[in-house]
Amino acid sequence: MHSTKAFKAGNSQAVKIPAELAFKNTELDLEIEKIGEALRIRPAPKKSLANVLRKFARFSPDFLAEGRGSQEQEDREKL
Repeated sequence: MHSTKAFKAGNSQAVKIPAELAFKNTELDLEIEKIGEALRIRPAPKKSLANVLRKFARFSPDFLAEGRGSQEQEDREKL
């Protein structure tokens, strides 16, 4: 197991990743998630239209078959 220290970088906390564990690509976006006392860091999925289309494909064929209903907004009180 490797160990490292957290340090302050501007208004954020940072961690130096040991070379043996570092990602080869330094220009990638990462996701970070806190699970209890542990942090999980992993490459963020690449954003592409293909990912959006795959998500749409998971909707059932009858999704919104009856439409969205009324889209009219009620008048709001003036500020």
